[in-house]
Amino acid sequence: MSIFQELADREHVFEFLTQVQSPVDVRHGPILYLEDVNVSFDGFKAINNLNLTIDDGELRCIIGPNGAGKTTMMDIITGKTRPDTGSVWFGSRHNLLTMNEPDIASLGIGRKFQKPTVFEALTVFENLELAMAADKRVFPTLTAIMKPEYRDRIDEVLEMIGLKELRDRLAGILSHGQKQWLEIGMLLMQKPRLLLVDEPVAGMTEQEMERTAELLTSLAGKQSVVVVEHDMGFVRSIARKVTVLHQGSVLAEGTMDQVSKDPEVIKVYLGEEA
Repeated sequence: MSIFQELADREHVFEFLTQVQSPVDVRHGPILYLEDVNVSFDGFKAINNLNLTIDDGELRCIIGPNGAGKTTMMDIITGKTRPDTGSVWFGSRHNLLTMNEPDIASLGIGRKFQKPTVFEALTVFENLELAMAADKRVFPTLTAIMKPEYRDRIDEVLEMIGLKELRDRLAGILSHGQKQWLEIGMLLMQKPRLLLVDEPVAGMTEQEMERTAELLTSLAGKQSVVVVEHDMGFVRSIARKVTVLHQGSVLAEGTMDQVSKDPEVIKVYLGEEA
């Protein structure tokens, strides 16, 4: 069928609107596995023999002082940075160190940066609609007829992120917190298996922080969620398991109560709070 015939057929579903399920295999282990990972930048050891595992459906909080390696760790997982040595696996089949950033994203790894990046001239609904398309070719995007199941998926995500009543509002006039939720929703439209979230509550009001906590905890079990955050009050409100990074490696791991009582954690990170 030619592109013109496809455009004329109102029942035709374009390939770019077809959701692709992640082929990750977690039958024999965790969804994410980092072993003996090392990264140096101009002689500075940003990651130092890092070992980390994330289970399928787990919500994990990553904390640590500035320069601990948290951002570099996420750069490695998403393919932005290549480690000098070590192994990084997504499930038991996919060696992430052999893949580029787009291929890693297509496997089902989504990343949300600290500053929200939404299309401010589009409505909330239109942002989610664009995020659903795996292929961003403008011509078919503007002409395709959306099937009811895809519209239902957008409605489902709108409900999840608490923006159902604002579906027709321009993203540019949303509050900071609402923009953060919209960007999380845009990632959810692609049905990720692993969601990396960087400092989601920076600049939020107390009410927005509470809503963000509810959102992230609601995702656990459906997706694996890794949250990097400095706000200890927020971490306490959502944490099941906490990993503390220091100088590029794991300093401590456990519940928030366990790590907050660890003498080394108190010394290098939680001293003032303790």
